[in-house]
Amino acid sequence: MALSKRLSAIVDVVDSGYDEIWDCCCDHGLLGIELLQQDKAQLIHFVDIVPELMQALNDKLERFCNEEQRGRWQVHCQDVAAITPDPQKRHLVIIAGVGGELLVQFLAKIVSQNPNTYIDFIVCPVHHSYHVRSYLQTLQLGLVSEQLVCENKRFYEIIVMSASSSQLITRIGQQMWQLTSKEHQAYLKQLCAHYQRMLNQDADYYQPVLEQYSALLS
Repeated sequence: MALSKRLSAIVDVVDSGYDEIWDCCCDHGLLGIELLQQDKAQLIHFVDIVPELMQALNDKLERFCNEEQRGRWQVHCQDVAAITPDPQKRHLVIIAGVGGELLVQFLAKIVSQNPNTYIDFIVCPVHHSYHVRSYLQTLQLGLVSEQLVCENKRFYEIIVMSASSSQLITRIGQQMWQLTSKEHQAYLKQLCAHYQRMLNQDADYYQPVLEQYSALLS
């Protein structure tokens, strides 16, 4: 099955130097399967909390993996926040397809529960990217890359963070913007319209956010 534009973009930014990769909130496992087929790591973990999905994925992997791939994947039916990466290994954790607030909760627990483990992250929230970016600024990680992907008229920010990078991440993005692109302009206008509406809830917080995004349009 062909990958979506969003998942293909995530695969393209995955470095092959990790011991283990965690495909979190993996759903049907399409991302992790592609990483397994491309030999991106010694071990691919598939993590989701839905038993039916994880059983179906496990059965699929058992049927279709070749001999070389056997033993190089594990399926975990559990809360993403409870993963326990081996502290002796180098890990990449990918969290995509969930809202920004839940994503931050996952990140906070994974980081706090594994303080001595090397973990890089690729995140792709479905919304609330400003909130996610604000949290990422608090971590001992630097920005590797960021890009904006438009798929089915929805916009996704793909953010790669690593302990080996010293580049600061900004709350509204820097590398990803192509301000001459009509798609990117449309996304900016969408963000500005959203935060304009949010002024009714908390003007003190959302006014500066609105001003930062609006400045990119001017």
